[in-house]
Amino acid sequence: MERPEPVKHAFRTVEPETVRRRPSAVAPAPSARSRSLLSFTSPPGRTVRASLAAVAVAVVASAIFIAQTPPTVYAIDVFGALRQPGEPAFTVGHRGDRAAAPENTMPSLELAMDELAFVETDVQLTRDGVPVLAHDVTLERVAGDPRTIGELDLDEVRRLDAGAWYADEFAGTRIPTLEEFFTALAERDEARALVELKADWTKQEVRLVTDLVDRHGLRGRVVLQSFSLETLESLQAVAPTLPRIMLIRELPADPVPLAERLGLIGFGTTVASVTAQPGALVLAHEAGIAVLCYTLNTHEHWEAVNALGVDGIITDEPSELDAWLAATAPGT
Repeated sequence: MERPEPVKHAFRTVEPETVRRRPSAVAPAPSARSRSLLSFTSPPGRTVRASLAAVAVAVVASAIFIAQTPPTVYAIDVFGALRQPGEPAFTVGHRGDRAAAPENTMPSLELAMDELAFVETDVQLTRDGVPVLAHDVTLERVAGDPRTIGELDLDEVRRLDAGAWYADEFAGTRIPTLEEFFTALAERDEARALVELKADWTKQEVRLVTDLVDRHGLRGRVVLQSFSLETLESLQAVAPTLPRIMLIRELPADPVPLAERLGLIGFGTTVASVTAQPGALVLAHEAGIAVLCYTLNTHEHWEAVNALGVDGIITDEPSELDAWLAATAPGT
């Protein structure tokens, strides 16, 4: 019995063999018409079936390979060239421009989006599963409510005043949804954002965010970040081509294996971490991985991390940082 040729490469299309049989010495060879009819009424031979199966396997394998191998995302695609020691970092407005408007509100975020390279904000889910912008565990500090975002429905969250605590002129300012923020971001062609997912998110939950990114056409302009390993793994499974950063208080001596494992384009860390282990920053840059520092508000800290070549500085004083960079690094 003939056996089909083995498939030597899983992703190469295998053409079915042409099966030829010598006419029987007893029975006459079938006519052309008979051969035509036989092709429709007789099942294919075992060799043909095996070869066709090989083709099907190869096609499916190719499709799976393509589907599971998304284009690689690099830090330079989002942040530009990584910094050398002494080169100025880009400025990230922490929760918007907190020096001029209440944090994580549209006035604060719009000020930052209009003036800065990046704006940073935080996302939590309401009880009814709507992503909204909020940082603290409870709403006591910014809205005078001791409950958490997760204990409230969106309608309840929207009734809270998130601006009166900051200044009378902001009384009545509401907690925005992520949808509102992304709408404003999409209207500003040059605006980009770091979006932190607070606490642990499941795959189903992170889809609420990644779907909004796609709906507003913001791939490449939104970087998702988290301290949570569970959240980062959910993002990796659900949206492997969306750029993401791990927030970490202390960088490993060699951060590259962790970045490769989670598909990260960078880390956000503390000034103490990068000054204690400058070699980790060097190794990250050699692998094309960005390093940002949070939340730095003094000239001393800005100078220390710029000297090391940190790529971005997250700050509560973005206007002051921009002015400092302009004075210390003309042309920025």
